[in-house]
Amino acid sequence: MRARILSFNADPGDGDTPLEGSVSYFADGVLWWAEGVVQAVGDYTELAPHLPADASVIDHRDKLVMPGFIDSHVHYVQLEIMASYGRQLLDWLNEYTFPEECRFAQREHAEQMADVFLDELMRVGTTTAQVFCSSHPASTDAFFSAAQRRDLCMLAGKVLMDRHAPEALTDDTYGGIRDSERLISDWHGTARLGYSVTPRFAPTSTRAQLDAAGGLLRNDPSLWLQTHLSENLGELDWVAELFPGSRDYLAVYEESGLVGPRSTFAHGIHLDDEMRTRLAERGANIAFCPSSNLFLGSGLFDRAGARVQGLNLTLASDIGAGTDLSGLATLKAAYQVGQLRGTPLTAWAGFHDLTRGNAVSLSLDDRIGSLTPGRDADFVVIDLFASPLLARRMGRTQSLAEELFTLMMLGDDRAIYETWAGGRLQHRRQT
Repeated sequence: MRARILSFNADPGDGDTPLEGSVSYFADGVLWWAEGVVQAVGDYTELAPHLPADASVIDHRDKLVMPGFIDSHVHYVQLEIMASYGRQLLDWLNEYTFPEECRFAQREHAEQMADVFLDELMRVGTTTAQVFCSSHPASTDAFFSAAQRRDLCMLAGKVLMDRHAPEALTDDTYGGIRDSERLISDWHGTARLGYSVTPRFAPTSTRAQLDAAGGLLRNDPSLWLQTHLSENLGELDWVAELFPGSRDYLAVYEESGLVGPRSTFAHGIHLDDEMRTRLAERGANIAFCPSSNLFLGSGLFDRAGARVQGLNLTLASDIGAGTDLSGLATLKAAYQVGQLRGTPLTAWAGFHDLTRGNAVSLSLDDRIGSLTPGRDADFVVIDLFASPLLARRMGRTQSLAEELFTLMMLGDDRAIYETWAGGRLQHRRQT
């Protein structure tokens, strides 16, 4: 593919100018892949003589190619309750989320929604996500089956919850673990798929279930862990009531062996410095979900403070409380949250976090997140002139940094011209 090509080699920092060597950009570049794997990336005039004589060339010189976007925290089973009138977290769960997730007990419904969800991800340029299924094993089978058919790199897991939820959603304390073990055996490491052990959050799991989830991680360190942490003040009070012997919310997870380098804790808004330090020391990451946090009124995440303390961060949509699956919309909301805290997100930092940064924090950077030889051919083709307003604004930009920031603020699904994953065309915009 001949196009403008942008990828990141390292964290560019939070300054207006990226750190030296962190950005790889070719104004007239070529991306060569074969059998789903990137073979070479470089300047077209330099690389063209070395391409196979029979290679087909896709000419996208008027487009920008970047690594596929990564979403570190999303609920596919909540797609159809997006934009449900605002409530605070716990009310929102009881009023909308739990009734919706009960529908996924039906395998046919789960299969249909898995395909719809993946269609939407491809439409917005997201090639990898870490996904919450429902508490029904069939919902996880349906999701992994759909992702495998498309040869996608996806992480997912069956929700564990043995209390404080409708009977149709709660699992037996150890039955949920047995279901998880079977799903791990069937799907973890199959094709481009990985399993995330998934207790919903501390209030809906007993200590016994959390301990058993920790046992899964000890038995297989290649597994991932995803859950929620310190999203809402009412949630914090509830956790303190349910686990009076733990010194804080994070300690509930620490005591069960759930905090490690492959652990993702969604939100982490209401953490003190000491808790952030403990997360950083264990290599865990916080999934920053700005549109969800704004929608539910949960709070303004302190991204700058977390970075100062060395905490790994990822960016996420958190659908269905989030308001848009698009990574571009997530960047826009992250910028707005940063502005309110006096530390606005730059386009360099934002697009790094959405690609290589998320891959590094999820321990997937050896496979995805950058356009370098040996990585999987997951990338997105972006039309910087996709809408009349975007085109007019782009006409006034004078640098790549301005173009990226404009895309971050004004771009939407129309800007995603094509999405490729595993070297296969997964989506092309209808023009």
